[in-house]
Amino acid sequence: MLKSYKPTSPGIRQLVRVRAKLSKKRPEKKLVVLHLKRHGRSKSSGRITVRHKGGGHKKLYRLIDFLRDKFDIPAKVTSIEYDPNRNCFICLLNYQDGEKRYIIAPEGIKIGDEIVSSFESAMLKIGNRLPLHKIPVGTQVHDIELRPGSGGILVRSAGSAAQVLATEGGYAQLKMPSGEVRMVKENCLATIGQVSNPEYSAQVIGKAGRARWLGRRPIVRGSAMNPPDHPHGGGEGRAPIGLRRGHKTPWGKQALGVKTRRKKKPSSRFILQRRK
Repeated sequence: MLKSYKPTSPGIRQLVRVRAKLSKKRPEKKLVVLHLKRHGRSKSSGRITVRHKGGGHKKLYRLIDFLRDKFDIPAKVTSIEYDPNRNCFICLLNYQDGEKRYIIAPEGIKIGDEIVSSFESAMLKIGNRLPLHKIPVGTQVHDIELRPGSGGILVRSAGSAAQVLATEGGYAQLKMPSGEVRMVKENCLATIGQVSNPEYSAQVIGKAGRARWLGRRPIVRGSAMNPPDHPHGGGEGRAPIGLRRGHKTPWGKQALGVKTRRKKKPSSRFILQRRK
């Protein structure tokens, strides 16, 4: 649910946040580790190598189980929690053998639900994990393996889901959130359902300070700079870019619409339809 606030200050006036019913508990102590930040700087030289990163609130990293390799052992959802390291929510699973693990929370899962990861016998319900050839055509899936046993790599961000289009010749055809249709081996595991927190993209940060809390340093427009600092810089007032070939990066390379994928990338043969 999205929540806006009474305009008691300029920063609150535009603020729109997701208000979800999450568990009011501290993260599981054995499933968190210290999160070392690099502030966008190189480890060796200490110079900024990734712009616009730095600062931010201290946070612990939650160890997420992307493998889901405890097969045919039911697990109960004991809490649904906020994770500062990703834009979706996470849920804590308590397995019947007593082990606890975090996973990415699917949309619609509730505390007390029982889910399972299986190669054969799992029901088709939200949160269960199955091989792609066991999932019916048209089903929404997320947290998909790219190679069998590698752990979930594809479709993990808030509100995203891929759709199973077909299974033939040892491969499943998936329609990705970007619109790309690609083949993935049919024995790769995927979790049924959509990733939680679909309203994440509708949030409004409201003020620059809140962006700093998230570890984002200021971003300055190229057209506001001087000519030595950016190809778009200079001119009197609000001058146009003044380039024949359109927008450029700060280092003079072409930007906007330039294809960056290697032409001879081996995995291109698995892509049936490029993203739009």
